[in-house]
Formats: sequence, structure tokens, C-alpha cells
Amino acid sequence: MEKLAETGNPWQRLERKQVYDNPWIEVYEDQVINPSGGHGIYGKVSFKNLAIGIVPVDDELHTWLVGQYRYTLNEYSWEIPMGGGSKEDGALLSAQRELKEETGLTAHRWDNIMRIHTSNSVTDEEGFIFLAQDLVYGEPEFEDTEEIKIKRLPLASAVSLVMESQITDAISISGLLKVARMFNI
Repeated sequence: MEKLAETGNPWQRLERKQVYDNPWIEVYEDQVINPSGGHGIYGKVSFKNLAIGIVPVDDELHTWLVGQYRYTLNEYSWEIPMGGGSKEDGALLSAQRELKEETGLTAHRWDNIMRIHTSNSVTDEEGFIFLAQDLVYGEPEFEDTEEIKIKRLPLASAVSLVMESQITDAISISGLLKVARMFNI
């Protein structure tokens, strides 16, 4: 496959000011010179954790979705199991923890299938999506802040939900479509 061309950084940062900080994110306002030479500002949200998504698939080509109300969207969202992962622990350990917490599942086979940037015009958030197979059932271990519903369905049905815009989360869309392609669905 052909490698896409890369160029150098045409942006110049003149000054950076942190305008917000909490345990999960930092927000910066940068004074910049943009690629056309003009002066301006650029806001950047920097995440302190990794974004982790998991597409669990069983021997019958079923997967699991989790549903929860998303405060930021002010609406209910069906997604693949996901969460924030410690950069120190690493993506795989975080994925294993999230799958168990949100679905009760553990997996004997893990494949890191994708690295993504979730919204690269405003954030440096880096995500990793895993395919989890050879599943073992157990009880979920929800966090105190979570009110989650769990749904097992055919992988093909989950892809249909993506195509009908019923699943709108970018990590979920990316992971489900990649896994569907891997399984020729």
C-alpha cells in the first residue's frame, strides 16, 4: 500500500496559556501564526488518559453494546464498551478492565486493531480499539457514575445501527466498521 505524503509543521506557537485543568483534561489557549502567516488563537483540549474501545465478538459473531445517557450530548448513546485508560498502565490493560467493568466479559484473545485521534481539530486525544475474542461471561462491575444497559446482538445488526446513524459515537463507528470488514460482514 502506498504511504501517504507528510509535510512539516506550518504552524508557529508564540505563547501558550493553560485556561482550565481537572483530573481528566487540560485546556490551552495558544497564540499562533497560522500557515498563511496570520496571527490568531488556537484552543486545544489535552486529555490525560487514552481513549479505549473494545469490540467483543463471540463464536456466533455477536457483539455487545452498552447504552448510557451522555451528559455532554444531552442524549442517550449506544456504544461499544469504552472508557479512559491510564497512559502508565497502557492500552491493553485498560481495555481488559473496561470490558470487565461494563459487560462482565473477559477475553482470552486480544488484538489491537486501530489507533485513532477522536477530534484532531481541537484535541490531542489518542485512542486505541481492540478486538476481544474467546470470551468468558461474568458480572459487570459498573463505576458509581455509570448507569449502563448491556445488549448482545449480531455484529451485522450493530453495523446496520451505524449505517442508520443510531450509533453516532466515533470510536464505536470506527471499531465496528473495522471489525465488520475483518470478518467480511
